[in-house]
Amino acid sequence: MAKAPVLTPQAEDFPRWYQDLINKAELADNGPVRGTMVIRPYGYGLWERMQQEMDARIKDAGAQNAYFPLFIPQSYLTREAEHVEGFAPELAVVTHGGGKELEEPVVVRPTSETIVNEYFSKWVQSYRDLPLLINQWANVVRWEMRPRVFLRTSEFLWQEGHTAHATYEDARDYAARIHRDVYADFMINVLGIDVVLGRKTAKERFAGAINTLTLEGMMGDGKALQMGTSHELGTNFAKAFNTQYLSRDGKQELVWQTSWGVSTRMVGGLIMSHGDDNGLRVPPRLAAVQVVVMAIKGDEAVTKVRELGDRLKAAGLRVQVDDRVDTPFGRRAVDWELKGVPVRIEIGPRDLENGTAMLARRIPGGKEPVSIDALAELLPTVLEEDQALLLKQSRERRESRTSDVATLDEAAEAAVAGGWARIPWADLGPEGEAKLAEQAVSVRCLVAEDGSVPEADDAPGTVAIVARAY
Repeated sequence: MAKAPVLTPQAEDFPRWYQDLINKAELADNGPVRGTMVIRPYGYGLWERMQQEMDARIKDAGAQNAYFPLFIPQSYLTREAEHVEGFAPELAVVTHGGGKELEEPVVVRPTSETIVNEYFSKWVQSYRDLPLLINQWANVVRWEMRPRVFLRTSEFLWQEGHTAHATYEDARDYAARIHRDVYADFMINVLGIDVVLGRKTAKERFAGAINTLTLEGMMGDGKALQMGTSHELGTNFAKAFNTQYLSRDGKQELVWQTSWGVSTRMVGGLIMSHGDDNGLRVPPRLAAVQVVVMAIKGDEAVTKVRELGDRLKAAGLRVQVDDRVDTPFGRRAVDWELKGVPVRIEIGPRDLENGTAMLARRIPGGKEPVSIDALAELLPTVLEEDQALLLKQSRERRESRTSDVATLDEAAEAAVAGGWARIPWADLGPEGEAKLAEQAVSVRCLVAEDGSVPEADDAPGTVAIVARAY
């Protein structure tokens, strides 16, 4: 009898494959309240590595970490009309605490622009206080009607940056810097996802922003995923919270602001971009475990893998030793395959006799015997090759499944068929965007003809990227 597959094949049922992989690879479970999730240690290890890489880039951009309260007075959200209207359907509101009805209801943080501005208005007095560049790592709550683990949950983890600047140009340039030098650099060079950088249409903009920059990735089924956003807020929140500074000319001026964030949604993007029918494939630069060293059986093999594990760690690799010889080797190998660890080093009695180990590469697939003594020097090259391969595959998938079209119907057809379409924004416009929405197709972003980010929606030659999305 043929062995049943561990995962539902992607081609058969992509959403079921996704859920199977999350369960089998021990990434997360559904929480007890609808729309919440429990992130298991292996899944949280991926998020921790994302945090580390992102945090370093954010600090290089000059921002400092802080923390703002989870509970926000409901009245704060009502000060910026577009903002409260945009978030109203998603708010979780607390009306009782300590057994008593609260004098004023409090909102569980959906995002922190309002409470941040309450304090920015106190902290900013003079042009000398600017720019003020703050980031926080936190959880937020947005009551999700159609939850999906990592992609859309009622509570999720993220970072949110908030900045105040003396001029529009400074704020605009900083939002673009985060978009390009922090987010795109991380997603392309660490996650190995060849994201498209663009600007959102007015319809898709963040509530309260004057411009939203986005990074869109193509998933394995051809749908788009918004991986992160960076917003120019103009002076909208500064007006609402009276966030002003004394200029060099001695005048009171409103600050110009940005906000920007990425979340645990990136874990979902990682799964859907790189996973295959055998499980996850984790980019080596991201992987919490880059190499697992496995003893097949026998005390000598156990001793050798422990010794080799120490040697590889000393060489700067992130290594886990699997010496659980009381658990069948095949079961362990399948588990590591599911978890997507880039490299497995397998050592048994016969390998020891030959002074070799079996090198199994998860990303391209395949096995080959290699000298045990050569591994410390060989593995960094192997890992970089496999990192580059994931990015290449991501780029090739997007390019091969993106069509240049001339009409709204052609754009919708391409998206419904599981791909992306490029169409001149002048030929589509807000009316065409609204018609596409009737078929659950959206304009993911606007780009210039050369692939750069246009300075305005109506810039000559602007192209709309159209797709179905998560």
